[in-house]
Amino acid sequence: MGEVFRVIGVCILFPFAVLTRYFKAFIVLILLVFVIGSMRTDIDKGANLAILELKGPILDANVWSESIQTLSKDSAIKGVLLVVDSPGGALSPSVELYEEIKRLNQKKPIVAYAEGVMASGSYYASLGVHSIYANKGALVGSIGVIFEGLDASELMAKIGIKPQVLKAGAYKEVGTFTRQWAAHEKEELDNLIQRQYQMFVQDVCQERKIPCKNYKDYAEGRIFDASSALSLGLIDSIGTKSDAKKALVRIAGIKEGEESWRGKSKNFDDYLSQVSHSLSQIFANIILRSVP
Repeated sequence: MGEVFRVIGVCILFPFAVLTRYFKAFIVLILLVFVIGSMRTDIDKGANLAILELKGPILDANVWSESIQTLSKDSAIKGVLLVVDSPGGALSPSVELYEEIKRLNQKKPIVAYAEGVMASGSYYASLGVHSIYANKGALVGSIGVIFEGLDASELMAKIGIKPQVLKAGAYKEVGTFTRQWAAHEKEELDNLIQRQYQMFVQDVCQERKIPCKNYKDYAEGRIFDASSALSLGLIDSIGTKSDAKKALVRIAGIKEGEESWRGKSKNFDDYLSQVSHSLSQIFANIILRSVP
């Protein structure tokens, strides 16, 4: 029993031991993070081209909108490389990004580069650029809209849960997971999805200058390799990121050798990873020393 209390005591005192023994180290690490973060502005001074990364699921346009607005207002930046590796996401933020990126492209050229996946919402967001390059191993397309739900009524019945609902409006509970959807609810959702799908297809037709009547060839949620996407007109060229950069330099009217880039600082990210690794080592050492 005494051994149990000793272990419990170690767990309770553990945070205080960390703060006491490594307080100065924590302060130094935190200060270094802020110092290096502030240095990024100095590193970026004088840049005439920028890299904007669109990576991961698109769930909130605000994650990228601030960067787009900053680039729009910066007269020193003459062009932007949009590096995309995203499976897409929600329709509304994808449309928001499409509109904002298109407006930015009207002020300064944007070349989009499909680094890995440029599909669904991320392809939608990239439609308003000057041109689209893709890695030959990239996946492009997935032009479509989906609405997913589930029917948990049988599970709820097994565990004794019965929903109680008061509503005003025949469609107010549309998409519920507590029961099967009624026929009129399915019809309403299908109409909504079809309207959104047509909006997506229309924007693809307009921006990529390809016939809407052939939409079944390049839309319908199909995803393509880079070669197929090129033949269908979904992208403009296959190449490396370096090729996309060279194209942007030419399109932006910058003389060869005079380009300088502003973008995500991988060194800063690497540093943060090192900080995280160091902290994990500190905690591991504390545990090893405190617990027999």
